[in-house]
Formats: sequence, C-alpha cells, structure tokens
Amino acid sequence: MPLMLSQSSNASGEKEFDNSDQLHNVPPNSTLDIDLELVSFKPVIDVTGDSKVLKKILREGEGAFTANEGAAVTVSYAARLEDGTVFEKKGLDGEQPMNFVTDEEQVIAGLDRASATMRKGELAMVTINHEYGFGRVEVERDLAIVPPCSNLIYEVEMLDFVKERAPWEMNNRERIEEAGRKKEEGNLLFKAGKFRQAGKKYDKAADYVSEDDSFEDDEQKLVKALRVACWLNAAACSLKLNDFQEAIKLSSKVLDYEFYNVKALYRRAQAYMEIGDLVLAELDIRKALDIDPVNREVKILERSLKQLQTESNRRDAKVYSNMFARMTMDTSLAIKKPKVEKPEKSKDDEVSLVAMDMEKTADSSIPVETRTV
Repeated sequence: MPLMLSQSSNASGEKEFDNSDQLHNVPPNSTLDIDLELVSFKPVIDVTGDSKVLKKILREGEGAFTANEGAAVTVSYAARLEDGTVFEKKGLDGEQPMNFVTDEEQVIAGLDRASATMRKGELAMVTINHEYGFGRVEVERDLAIVPPCSNLIYEVEMLDFVKERAPWEMNNRERIEEAGRKKEEGNLLFKAGKFRQAGKKYDKAADYVSEDDSFEDDEQKLVKALRVACWLNAAACSLKLNDFQEAIKLSSKVLDYEFYNVKALYRRAQAYMEIGDLVLAELDIRKALDIDPVNREVKILERSLKQLQTESNRRDAKVYSNMFARMTMDTSLAIKKPKVEKPEKSKDDEVSLVAMDMEKTADSSIPVETRTV
C-alpha cells in the first residue's frame, strides 16, 4: 500500500536525515513516498463497553464458540501490575490451572468478563481497570501484594470450557430439574447475603421454566410454582439491593398469575413505600389483609405505613401553612393604599412661579378694557 507524506513535519523536517543503512540520505523538507504492507495485527476488544477491560488477542482460538455466562472454564495466566510486578500465576511453572464458573463472582470481574468472550486455545492480554479488579483495597496474592486502585494486566490462555446448556437444548424434565437446582443455589446465596448473585440464579431458574406451550398438563402446576417462587425470591433480592422498581415489576408478574398472593402484595407494598407511593402501598396492604387478616408481617408493615402517612401529612400541613401565610401577606400588601408623595420643586420651578406672580401683579394694574381677550 503506497503512502505519501507531503508535510515536512511528518517526515524529516528541515534537518537532513542520515539513513543508518547508508543507502541514501534524505534532504531537508523532502516529500516521502513509502510502500507499506500490513503483515498482521492484534485486535483489541472493549469487553465491558467502557474501555475499562480491554482484551488484545495474541493468538486466535479454535472453533466458532466462546465460553458463555455460566460456563465452567479452565485457564492459565500470569497476572502482573503495570510496573511489571507479577503477583499471581496459574497453570504456569508447575502451578495448577484455574477452574471457575463464569458469572459466579469466583474471580475478579475483569477476568470473569474477559474469559466469557474467549474461544478454546485463545491467548489474550487483558488490561483491567481497578474498578473491575480488586478495587480500592490492598490484597495479598500468591507472589506479591496488590496495592489499592491498581490496574492489572493478565496474559490468559483459555485451556478448555464447557458451556452451560441453554433451555432449548434440554427436554422438559431436564428444564424443570435445572430450574429447581438453580433456585436452590439462589437460596444458599441469599442466606449468605450475596443478593446480586442470588438474583441472577433466580432469573436463570425462571428462564428454564418460562411460559410456553411445550410443557404437558401434568407439568404445568410444578412449572408455575417454580416460576412464581423464583420471581418472589428475585423480588426479595431487589428489595435488599434497593432496586425498588425491579421489585415492583417482579411482584406484579406474580400477581398477574395469582392476584391473591400475599407475599407478592407484601413485597410490592414494601417497594411502593420505599419510593414514596403511599397510596398504592396502602391498597396492596389492604388487599393482603383481606386475604390473610392475621398475617403478622403485613400488620407490622401496616403500622410502618401509618407512621409514614402521619409524617407525610405533617410535612404537607407545614408546606400548605407556609404557602397560605405567603398568600395572605401578598394579598394584604396588594390592598394597602399606596402613599402618594408630592414631588419636590426644583429651583427652576420656583423661579417660574415667581415670574408668573409678577406678571399677574403687573396685569392687575392695567385697566380691564385695555386687556386683550
């Protein structure tokens, strides 16, 4: 590919360029004509979309498939800091490879996200911003300490992976079993306080038993129960994560199936209260108590709602009181008669008045019949 550099600032400038090969010297201010050939290139992929996890492929992998979310992967890597300090090795120099499941937060987010894009046999250099690494804390690894806010560089090889099977790759029995397994995994994560991971498990479980026509009549009852349980549990995770709109959405999905579901009404009311929609919260609490009048959790929530309503009414009363006070003040000012001030006379005005008085005096000495009309 021919390339022409026409500006001296892009070539040798005003100085003579001495070629080290002693072929030709380049005169000052020369226009250069260069033949270039692209021999190879290393593609760089923005893994996270914010340029904070970049993957440079050093060696292409095999096949067309990459490890997806939920895949069981085996990788080797050397991890270092930006100054070259190696802090961890896996699968190299006698170390065992690293085995983990993607999207399970078993490794740092940057390595996790990058691994899910790799094909078998691929070798890549992954540059990871501290936000997707170890964050703002100091971490001790196998070979060195990683200081806070450290950007990391991993040279990773994807040795092998087993993709997680998609629902459409399973028969009905397998889908139901996998949904139940994911739900139980979610329950364990929820009890451990890992609400984000638990929510992902419940979402995946619900996907395995999503509504379609493939399930037989005798399976529909179990499928529906699994689906509702996953949505309810995912709503509980959303409440823990302060994602109240998502909690409302999930609870509403349950109520579309079971309008009498007290748990769904209870959790949706909680979310409504958190976003300040006390009217809708009260409606859900009333419905829940109509269905289960002695439900202890709902009664406690009702008392909390009444306290919020009292505080809200007190704030509203204060706002309206201040508003009416301002309106009354503005009205009283508007009806007061404005005071009219007499304009001050200037010296010129006083001179004019004196002159007018002198003319009047002069006119009064002339007989009336001689005055002009």
